[in-house]
Amino acid sequence: MAKPICHWSTKSILIATFACITIFSLIQLQLLLGIYRAPKPQAVLVLGGDHRREPVAAGLAAEYSSLEVWVSSGLSPSQAQEIFLKEGVSLSRIHLDYGATDTVTNFTTIVRNLQDSKVTHIYLVTSDFHMPRATAIAFWVLGSRGIAYTPVVVPSNQPPEPHHKILRDVARSWLWLLTGRTGSSLDPNPPVRSS
Repeated sequence: MAKPICHWSTKSILIATFACITIFSLIQLQLLLGIYRAPKPQAVLVLGGDHRREPVAAGLAAEYSSLEVWVSSGLSPSQAQEIFLKEGVSLSRIHLDYGATDTVTNFTTIVRNLQDSKVTHIYLVTSDFHMPRATAIAFWVLGSRGIAYTPVVVPSNQPPEPHHKILRDVARSWLWLLTGRTGSSLDPNPPVRSS
């Protein structure tokens, strides 16, 4: 019986493992530096996909009047603006962005704006079932840019997301780190973002 051919030598596996551990450690350091620079969040990032998320972000913005708010592919502009105005939040503090098509691109389309605004710590607002995937992506995308995050969980009645979605999106985050692309254009049936 023929032995299977292994294209990975022990040395290659060790080098790849060392590289992954090094990158992980560097991102951990970047996150710690982000928190050191700004112990309290300087902005809010709310991920679209559930109509309960914007009201939570509006409550945070009303409570902390210095925070800018970025909404990534959320409710329609008129709906979002109404929610923030109802909480007494000036629309000049609200940045609506509709460039994202999924959770990975929620981060990759906004990270440059956060960097340009010198933000190093955010409140990350999303639903409870979605938070594990969102923080896994945030670790790689935001962490690689020195932006720390404090999760703000929005309760829902949804079951937790399956682990394969988290693993898939972590891999897409790595792809973005290496190439600047997320792979979202490869999906023949992109998800429809619901409000």
